[in-house]
Amino acid sequence: MTSAPPVEPQRTRLTGVQWLICSIAAIGFAFDIYELLMMPLIARPALVELLHVDPDTDRGFTTILAWNGNIMWGSAICGGTFGLLGGYLTDRFGRRRVLTWSILLYAFSAMAAGFSTSAEMLLVLRCTTFIGVCVEFVAAVAWIAELFPDPKRREAVLGYTQAFSSVGGLLVTVAYGLCVKYHDLLPAIHGGHAAWRYTLISGVIPALPLIFIRPFLPESPVWAEKKLRGLLKRPSLGALFQPAYLRTSLVSAFLFACTYGAAFGAIQFTPQIVPGLNKNWAALPLLRKQIEKVDPASSAAAEIRQKIKTLNDDQQSVVKDVQLWQEVGGLFGRFALAWLAVRIVSRRRLLRLFQIPGLVLIPLVFLFPAAGKVPQEILSSLHTDNITLLKYGIFVAGFLTIAQMSFWGNYLPRVYPVYLRGTGEGWAANVGGRMVGTGANALTGYLLAPYFLGAVGGLTRPASLAYGAATMAFVVFFAGVIASCFLPEPLPEDIAD
Repeated sequence: MTSAPPVEPQRTRLTGVQWLICSIAAIGFAFDIYELLMMPLIARPALVELLHVDPDTDRGFTTILAWNGNIMWGSAICGGTFGLLGGYLTDRFGRRRVLTWSILLYAFSAMAAGFSTSAEMLLVLRCTTFIGVCVEFVAAVAWIAELFPDPKRREAVLGYTQAFSSVGGLLVTVAYGLCVKYHDLLPAIHGGHAAWRYTLISGVIPALPLIFIRPFLPESPVWAEKKLRGLLKRPSLGALFQPAYLRTSLVSAFLFACTYGAAFGAIQFTPQIVPGLNKNWAALPLLRKQIEKVDPASSAAAEIRQKIKTLNDDQQSVVKDVQLWQEVGGLFGRFALAWLAVRIVSRRRLLRLFQIPGLVLIPLVFLFPAAGKVPQEILSSLHTDNITLLKYGIFVAGFLTIAQMSFWGNYLPRVYPVYLRGTGEGWAANVGGRMVGTGANALTGYLLAPYFLGAVGGLTRPASLAYGAATMAFVVFFAGVIASCFLPEPLPEDIAD
């Protein structure tokens, strides 16, 4: 006697409340990345102003790299630590409450950072911003996952709401471009009109709709029911290392670190690499020295200042364009992941679809067009230049790297029970991804770029950074491919289990 086939759950349209929650989660995911990708865009001009250094000298270049590493990794350490605590609080006190306060924290911290008067102040406020972002991701993923018991719908909703993260990348690129273009028309801050300040202040935007919508947001029904019935076990970090979850916890955290290592140790250096790809911009340090030798009130000084402004604006505009290609690639990658997640059963196979091409292609992007090393005869035959090729290459890099960030939002809710879901996600995302993975940024800036600058003759400072990024990308993608062999496949269990 054969058993009847399992009955597929009847799918209904999303309710108004579910649409509202998905919208808020999408806004939260979008502005997570909006905040994270803000620093690579504004780091150079912000640190030049706050540290009073010349980025075109060896000392100024290394000082900026050092402080950029301090801010990127320091904020990641703080965010990871409190994000892990936030995962515990999410399991202990509920998804909605933690989600709401985390968004408010990072929005208002970002706004305050726009008024920084020192690199130390910027560091502290970027730390509090990162804390909010790290906590928000964990709460939002658990919240969304528990709203949809149907596995296919859950995979699709998680995939497509996380795809809005890359919309955040597009938005911050556009916002920075608008601030560069119209900064002179905006109110002065500390006596100036620096575009980087207005870009930071724009981070308050996600808090505005949340203030009005929060009263209409329900708690996760799965968590609330278990809490009400007294069935919710007390979460603990130690439970992640019980035999049932040990392999999952260790491998997912390591792979999350590889994903973030590729993003922050390689592709997020692109805005600092681009200034080395146009020979016209090489005149900037000479013009800055020249203006020091003339009467500040003379017409010659005014003419030099105008040249400097024109070259600076042109450079920042190209940086914005290249960043835009990266974010469009990331957006396509996230949507590709969302589409594939409901069609490919094996999570290992799904992850490797992005890892293996990335292992080969991303190092090549940084070794050649990003470093300005594509042979001239190839450029001539293609009627192009290194910057244009870099745009295409960084699109591919964004596609293959950023899609993996969405992968984890789909994977992690399926491998931990309700009472451990926030804690488990917090461990992998914040300890593995933010605390360990973003350390690749400091390694590339502190160690690899200075090494290649001294070891390879004829390299410019930006080209040495490109070589360092290529090396880091290869290392973390190679390690990720190997580690994916040990990634446990989720059991076909209901999300409420």
